[in-house]
Amino acid sequence: MLQRRVALSLIGGGAIAESLGLAAGRAAAQGTAAPAALPRAGRAEEVGLSDERLARIGTWLKGDVEAGHIPGAIVVVGRRGRIAYMEAVGFRDRDAQAPMQQDAIFRIASMTKPLASLALMILAEEGKVMLWEPVSRYLPEFGDQVVGMERTPVVRPMTVHDLLRHTSGLTSPGNLHPVQRAYAEAAVTNRALNAAQYITGLSRMPLMYQPGSHWEYSQSTDVVGHIVEAASGMDLDAFIRQRITTPLGMTSTGFWAPPEAADRAARAQVDPSTGQRQNIPDVMRRPARFSGGAGGVSTAADYARFCQMLLNRGELNGTRLVSPRTIDMMTSNHLPPGTGYPPEQIARWNGLGPLPSAGYGFGLGFAVRLEPGMSPLAGTVGDYHWSGAYGTYFWVDPREEMFAVFMVQGPSQPLRQYYRMGLRQMVYQAFV
Repeated sequence: MLQRRVALSLIGGGAIAESLGLAAGRAAAQGTAAPAALPRAGRAEEVGLSDERLARIGTWLKGDVEAGHIPGAIVVVGRRGRIAYMEAVGFRDRDAQAPMQQDAIFRIASMTKPLASLALMILAEEGKVMLWEPVSRYLPEFGDQVVGMERTPVVRPMTVHDLLRHTSGLTSPGNLHPVQRAYAEAAVTNRALNAAQYITGLSRMPLMYQPGSHWEYSQSTDVVGHIVEAASGMDLDAFIRQRITTPLGMTSTGFWAPPEAADRAARAQVDPSTGQRQNIPDVMRRPARFSGGAGGVSTAADYARFCQMLLNRGELNGTRLVSPRTIDMMTSNHLPPGTGYPPEQIARWNGLGPLPSAGYGFGLGFAVRLEPGMSPLAGTVGDYHWSGAYGTYFWVDPREEMFAVFMVQGPSQPLRQYYRMGLRQMVYQAFV
């Protein structure tokens, strides 16, 4: 299986010009018509929001640009099928004093996860992947898993379902647990690794927990992306382009941006809290492998189209990607009672994570609200969300028929939480 994937990777290397980003750039160069924009409400009041109150979002963010907390940002709010608010503030590149523009391209990090998860669910609908089956059916390297530095045998193998809901037992490099330190020492997430090297290295590492026992945010969705490759016979970028982004008209979403988009690249700034430039991969950099967990680039308008498709339960402008029942399944809680939560995960996520104490669970790619009133986040039961390590965030609220997308490049960790939670508050106060 690994040899087959290496061969596919080599074939994909010959098709790099057909990558997600370059395909979009080529379409633009050839004069291909851009997809119709999501319809815009004349006034926010037409969709039950207040123009005056939504304007508070821009005022809030502009103040933080002036204070140096963020270089710039874009916010999109949609409701009842129309865009009620879209504003770009600050700088796309503070060093160059280049103003933020609405078509700026951002590294979206873990906001790639919903795209990769949807890609796998497309294959599940076609019977090419079964969620209850062991990961090793698709990636045989994961056939002999053990747990902890003691290398205890697994009680049961990790399944594809475990990957999607982050109960696989996998973790990520860190320094809080011996297994996390082992990941770091082995450099399993080194950006120079190709797909075959990554899978081989990760599969040799012990799991942090028994599969199914704990929610541990991890490398799981990267493995999801490589299952998509193994099951489809296509590189992840090509599969997502063919089955998701092209049908949805997401022309600037991929794994890196083409050279002609250099003047649209959102850049990190020097972190005022440390004096160091924030370490965010350049959107122009082509990756060695296509990370389903964190490798994507996108624009606010593109991701708004993705959110509207989710809100429409799998369809946009007459193009259906998946059944409504598949979206329902993905946005339902999949964590059983008794699921463990490591203390560091509770501290890290606060009200944003899939914690019972905050009224949230986790679906297949998203945190999902289960209870009213328990989270400090504004919202309603059934809303779902996720975020990216470089500052980006989105959520979808089916009950209110709305979504919001926040694109920013590089606030520090405490500020990332602040903006994600603050934006919720600023959006819901605009309902009238």
